[in-house]
Amino acid sequence: MIELCFDQICFKSDFINPLSHYELKFKRMKKMNPVVHFEMPAEDRKRMADFYNEVFGWKAQMLGNDMGEYVLVSTTEMDEDGWPKEAGRINGGFYPKKEDSAPYPTLVISVDDINESIRNITKAGGKVLGEPVEIPGYGWYVSFIDTEKNRVSIMEPFMEWKEKANAKEYQKVGQK
Repeated sequence: MIELCFDQICFKSDFINPLSHYELKFKRMKKMNPVVHFEMPAEDRKRMADFYNEVFGWKAQMLGNDMGEYVLVSTTEMDEDGWPKEAGRINGGFYPKKEDSAPYPTLVISVDDINESIRNITKAGGKVLGEPVEIPGYGWYVSFIDTEKNRVSIMEPFMEWKEKANAKEYQKVGQK
């Protein structure tokens, strides 16, 4: 009997390759959907923007009433197409704190198909909060509560954003 442990996962096996189960498990994994944005509530847009600029150097873009008084924040240097220059970096935003808004930070996960993701969330025990709404110029967005009572959001970017992201990845692969 062979026992192999790593990352607090142990396998016992009479077989020559005790990793086979582990390898098969990860080969069956679904495509990972990345966290692409964060959101936090703000009572005072200017005060919030000044604080995060002074403390962390973030740049704020105050959107108008037509965009719900939302504030986009850049937390990293961006390229000419509006994408973070360094992989793994994300930007975010602040929404007006209201009685019916989430009182805590939330993450936004990019998905390929928002309707399929809604079905998967529900099937896995989550609760979708309403119907997807269009964020003009960006994509379809909806929030949900996961099985641990965390509020999270998903967004299906419009095709032009998907095409830009795919082109960016293609360029990165070509540069290697």
